[in-house]
Amino acid sequence: MANSLHARHRRDSGYTIGMRRLPLLVAAVLFVGGCSSTTEPEESSSASSSTATQTTPTTTGLLPPGVPTEGSRPPADNLPPAAEPQRAPALTGPASGMQVPVGDSPEGIVADEQTRTVAVAKRNPDELVLINADTGVVTGRTPLPGAVRHLQLAKPGGPVLVPVESANALVRVDLPSGRAEQQIITGTVPHDASEAPNGTVFVANELGGTTTVLRGDDIVKVFTDSVQPAGMAPVGNLMGMLDVRKNDLTVYDADKLTIVGSTPAGDGPTHLVADKHGRYIAADTRGDAVRVFSTEPRALSEIAQPGGPYGITYDPARDILWVASSGTNEVVGYDMATETPREVKRVATVQNPYTVAVDPLTGRLFIAGVTAGVVQIVDPAA
Repeated sequence: MANSLHARHRRDSGYTIGMRRLPLLVAAVLFVGGCSSTTEPEESSSASSSTATQTTPTTTGLLPPGVPTEGSRPPADNLPPAAEPQRAPALTGPASGMQVPVGDSPEGIVADEQTRTVAVAKRNPDELVLINADTGVVTGRTPLPGAVRHLQLAKPGGPVLVPVESANALVRVDLPSGRAEQQIITGTVPHDASEAPNGTVFVANELGGTTTVLRGDDIVKVFTDSVQPAGMAPVGNLMGMLDVRKNDLTVYDADKLTIVGSTPAGDGPTHLVADKHGRYIAADTRGDAVRVFSTEPRALSEIAQPGGPYGITYDPARDILWVASSGTNEVVGYDMATETPREVKRVATVQNPYTVAVDPLTGRLFIAGVTAGVVQIVDPAA
C-alpha cells in the first residue's frame, strides 16, 4: 500500500535523531564482500558461515567492533519484499468494548499481569503510553527517541523491551513507573526484541540483516545470517526469529549462542509468538494463514485466516491464541489445545487492528487501532 508502515519505517530509518547518553559502543558499517566472521561458528544444519572465499557481505548494517559474529547475509536480489498489513475498510458497525484515545498511529502493545499495566507505542510525538489494565486510565507517557512498531515484555513485571527503529537502539522501560533506561545501539533499524528465560536478549535489526545478542547491557554476539529479521519469540532458551524477506523461521540457542536450524514459514510471515506447549506460531500475513512450528524447527500445522493476519498474542491461562486480522477489522481467537489451531471466537475491532495484547489474569484484550489512534479494550467472554 502506498502509505504502508514498512515504507514509512524505511523513511524513518534515515532520520537524524536527537539521542540521550549512549553506552561506549562504536558501530562499524561493512559493505565489502568476503568478510570473515570474527569467530569460527559451530556446525549447524542451517548456518551459512563466512569464509575468506565468499563474496556475500557479512551484513549491510551496523556491527559493533570486536564482537563475534556468525553467518553471512544470503543473496537477496530475487527475494520478494516484506509482507505488509492490509488496509481495512471503514467500520460499518460498532466495535466491541471500550476505546481509550492514545494518539497517532499506535502500534506495538503489551499487557503485564503483575503491574496491571498496558504499554503501547505511538507517534507524533514518539511515546510509550501506559494504561491501567483494569480501569483503562492512561497513567503515564514515556518519551522515546524515535519510531517503534514492536514491543515485548522481558518477563512478567517488565521491563518492556522497546526497539527504536529510527534510533538504531534498544530501550528498556520499567513498569509501572515508565522510567526509560539508557539506550543501547544494537544495529540498523531494530524491529523486534525478545528475552529468553536465561536473560539473554535477541534484537532483530531489520534493515541490517543482523540479530544482536545481549547479556545485560553488553553485546556478546551478532548473528549475520539474515536478510530482513523481524518477529521473535522464545521457547525456553531457544529463540525463534522470522526473516520477512527469506520467509523462514530460524531458531537460535540462547545458552550456546549458536544457530539451531531454519525452515520455510509461509508466503510472508511477520509476527511470532510461542505457546505453553513448546511451539512457535507465526502470522503469515501474505499467505493469509496461521502456521505452527516445532523448535527443531519444522512445520506442524496451519489454518487459513483470510484478511492479512498480522499482530499476534497468546493467553497461556486459557490456551488461546489471538490474531489481528489487519484487513477485516477483526481479532480471531484459536484454541491451541491440539496441534492444529481451532477457531473459537471473533471480536469486532476498530479500523486497522495491527497489534493485540492479552492480559493472562483476566483474558482481556487490548487492541491497537492504527487509524483511530485508540486502544480498544475487550472482554471476550462478556
